[in-house]
Amino acid sequence: MIDHDRLFKELLSTFFLDFLDLFFPDVMAYLEPTSLIFLDKEVFTDVTERERYETDLLVQAQFQGQPSFFLIHVENQASPQPDFGKRMFRYFSRLYEKYDYPVYPVVVFSYDRPKIPASNTFTIGFPEFPVLQFNYRVIQLNQLNWRNFLNHSNPVATALMAKMRIEPADRPRVKAQCLRLLVTLKLDPARMQLIAGFVDTYLKLTPEEETTFTLEIGEIESQQQEQVMEIVTSWMERGIAQGLEQGRQEGRQEGRQEGRQEGRQEAAKREATIFVRLLEQRLDQTIPAFIQMELEQLSLEQVEAFGLNLLGYGAIADILDWLYSEGSLNDQQQRCVRMLAQQLGELPDSLIKTLETLITEKLQSLSSAQLGFESVADVEQWLATSA
Repeated sequence: MIDHDRLFKELLSTFFLDFLDLFFPDVMAYLEPTSLIFLDKEVFTDVTERERYETDLLVQAQFQGQPSFFLIHVENQASPQPDFGKRMFRYFSRLYEKYDYPVYPVVVFSYDRPKIPASNTFTIGFPEFPVLQFNYRVIQLNQLNWRNFLNHSNPVATALMAKMRIEPADRPRVKAQCLRLLVTLKLDPARMQLIAGFVDTYLKLTPEEETTFTLEIGEIESQQQEQVMEIVTSWMERGIAQGLEQGRQEGRQEGRQEGRQEGRQEAAKREATIFVRLLEQRLDQTIPAFIQMELEQLSLEQVEAFGLNLLGYGAIADILDWLYSEGSLNDQQQRCVRMLAQQLGELPDSLIKTLETLITEKLQSLSSAQLGFESVADVEQWLATSA
């Protein structure tokens, strides 16, 4: 289950000035940037409704050039709630009572639905007498078009694009563009990981979307593409590690071994397919079908090992070298037979027996020549001349 409040609080507290600059530039004009103090969350109990509320983010700031202060209260709301304006007013009144500072109230509506514009006021009054109109700032992400933020060099914009109004067909493109913008920001690794994790949490792609996503990455300028691939690779490594841990936990349950194994193999195949697409974009070459098929047969652990060196494969021959060095000698021999059969068709029994006697060094030499084989005769000639 996603902890929406934690994710948004981490993002906005880390990049608070960027958040204000993006959505409330007028506030930046009178706020002293060096004066920010993040206050402890306030806890309010509603006795009548038996509810307990906590403020998400409360910041004390100084007016520029003045000895006076004000509060900025930011609330993230991940689900629609009736009478939310009343809740914001109660926060406001209690904060004002406690601190005796002006309070600038902001709510970020991050839910996906409904998409109707949310209210930004709370009123109390009578038919002939308006007693109170309380206003608060609203950022409703599903009302914002992600395309309008493509040219913002702002880390908050980069992250929040993942929660804006996105057509289903645009999801892979938005994720790729978020990463493109991220690598242009030149952030330190911790802040970059925070934004990358936020984007990945809110833009989980289907296997079909992942394929489109890799194509979108291929359209990114080459230097940025390298950095984007590093982020994607780290996601995959983390996902594989989580999958392994989940598999270990499930392994403690009885009677589910076969189903778990099938699930792990499907996950390995899916990750291998994504790696292939990324490599094709990076190398600007189509990975031969016989190599793709072999990669898709790897175990989850082997796929993880393959992905650790994703940026180190400078040519298709490097992938073959890795395949011929993975596992025991018997594994390597069997892999050699499988790949040649997939590449050239059925192999004679005599050739299979010969291949199954090759040592590791010989197999690696064969891998260097394999891409040039067009027939079984080419393999037999190579074996005869390299003996």
